[in-house]
Amino acid sequence: MIQILLIDDHASTREPLAFMLDQEPDLNVVGQASSLAEARAALDTHGSAIDLAVLDLGLPDGPGEDLIPDLKRANPDIDVLVLTYFSEQDRFARAVASGAAGVLHKSASVQEVVEAVRRLDAGEPLLTVGEVIESLRYIDRERQRDREMRLAFEQLTEREHEVLHALADGLSDKDIAERFHIGAATVRTHITNILGKLGATSRLQALVLAVRHGLITID
Repeated sequence: MIQILLIDDHASTREPLAFMLDQEPDLNVVGQASSLAEARAALDTHGSAIDLAVLDLGLPDGPGEDLIPDLKRANPDIDVLVLTYFSEQDRFARAVASGAAGVLHKSASVQEVVEAVRRLDAGEPLLTVGEVIESLRYIDRERQRDREMRLAFEQLTEREHEVLHALADGLSDKDIAERFHIGAATVRTHITNILGKLGATSRLQALVLAVRHGLITID
C-alpha cells in the first residue's frame, strides 16, 4: 500500500483528489495539509509512514518547494510529486534541485496522477536526466547571478545605499534631497551611480533587483 500525503491549499482540488486516490486498491491518503505549517505537523505524526507526497508549490505561508527538504528529513525514501499551476522555470528548477522526483501540471487527469504515483513508487523516473541537469544548471546560474549582484551592492557607498532605500520608500528627488540635506543634482548623481553599479537601466529595475536579492524590503 502506497501511503500518500496531499499538500494543497485548495480544498476543492485536494479533497476530491484524496477521495479518488483512496478508491485505488494500492493507494491510501494518510494525511492532508493546506499549508507548510499543517504539512510539517502531519510529518510529525505520519512522517516515517509516508511513501509519497503530492505537493502544490503555491501555499499560503510560503513556497511549497521549501517543504521538500523537510519531507526528505522525515523520511529519506519519500518521493515528492509536484502538482502545480506554476510553469515558471525557476519554481520548477528549485523544486527539482530540492529533491522533487516529478512534476505534473494541475490540468493532469486523476489517472495521470495515479500513474505517476505508481511509477515513482516503483522507482521509475518521471524526469529525464536532461531535465534534472538543466534544473541544477539553472540553480547554479541563479546563485552565480546572486553572488554577482551582492558584490555589485557592496560597491555602493553608504550614501548610495541610503538613496536606494529612500527610493524604496517612494520619495521623489526633492524629498530625498530634503531628507539628506543635499542638492537635487547630487541626488541625481547618486542615482546615476547606483544604476551604473547595479547594471540597471531604471530606478524601478534597481529596486526590483534589490528586493529580489533581499537587500531591501518594501512595506
